[in-house]
Amino acid sequence: MKRRAFLVGTVLAGATLLGSLLPAPGLTGAAAAASPAKVTFIQEWPVADGFWIPWVLGKDKGFYAEEGIDLDIVAPPTVADTMKFLGTGRANVAFTTVMDVIFAKEQGAPVEAIGRYGKENNWGIISQQGKPYTVAELKGKTIGIYNDAWSKAQLALMLKSAGLTLNDVNMVTAADDTVPLLLQKRVDAITGITNAEGTEMTTMGKQTPEFLAAIKHGVPNTPILMFAGNQAWLKANPQLAKAFMRATEKSIRYAVEHPDEGVAAFGKAYSKAYDATFIKQQWADTVPLLAPVDGRSLQMDLAVWKELLTAIQAQGIVKSPLPAEQYFSNQYLP
Repeated sequence: MKRRAFLVGTVLAGATLLGSLLPAPGLTGAAAAASPAKVTFIQEWPVADGFWIPWVLGKDKGFYAEEGIDLDIVAPPTVADTMKFLGTGRANVAFTTVMDVIFAKEQGAPVEAIGRYGKENNWGIISQQGKPYTVAELKGKTIGIYNDAWSKAQLALMLKSAGLTLNDVNMVTAADDTVPLLLQKRVDAITGITNAEGTEMTTMGKQTPEFLAAIKHGVPNTPILMFAGNQAWLKANPQLAKAFMRATEKSIRYAVEHPDEGVAAFGKAYSKAYDATFIKQQWADTVPLLAPVDGRSLQMDLAVWKELLTAIQAQGIVKSPLPAEQYFSNQYLP
């Protein structure tokens, strides 16, 4: 399986994106009516995963074409390239993480979150089936974790809820995947999300893992994944951006209601990188985070953003965050 860290340390690699902003493609007005407008949609990961099922299926069903959009779903060369593509205008919209948006904004990149993917933070502590832990019981335990600031910050907040600190646990860093550490019994528990590491425990480990939800122990309930747009493109193409979000909401709803059809469309599009068992289970694990799909499903909440920014500032991840309103906008939602 792949690394599911939520903060890419080299997200911008020191690039000054404002200085290298390229003209963003996209048609408006009469030109858009005459022919579909190409919208370049950069993904969060170099290899296709089940999270993409809604727009893969939506493109196949013609939902984007109905909105006058020729959707180009692009995988980045590396995990660090998603926000580079978006910030420089080589992509119009992105499927990315909340922390990547925050760090891109800190670097001055012209990006903005325009919708959430999922309704809650599904990160937490995962352990072997039949071996659940309370937060207090993690004291002295060995935990597999990724080497990113937000994972460590969330673990620190969880431990704090039981009067513990990171010094009270033994952390083993996984460069690529925490799940093998747990299956090989090299650690007592791992950090991860229900529809990635949790999915892998089910498919590779052949078990139903125990899950200790972070949001029940002091961690902000901010969805990890979201949609973002290049601000110059959004400003120049507001109606096209709204059309993209309408088609995306419709695609998510349809994929949730027709899971087998979604998995089949994904398999057709990405047959060379297709693990049928994993993708089917991953989508089954993702659907509860999205359903039911309604008019508020993609809408972001100011209070939740403020809570997240307060938490990461307290943990020293971002020293001087911007006002919460500068990170996101709901104006492009249906």
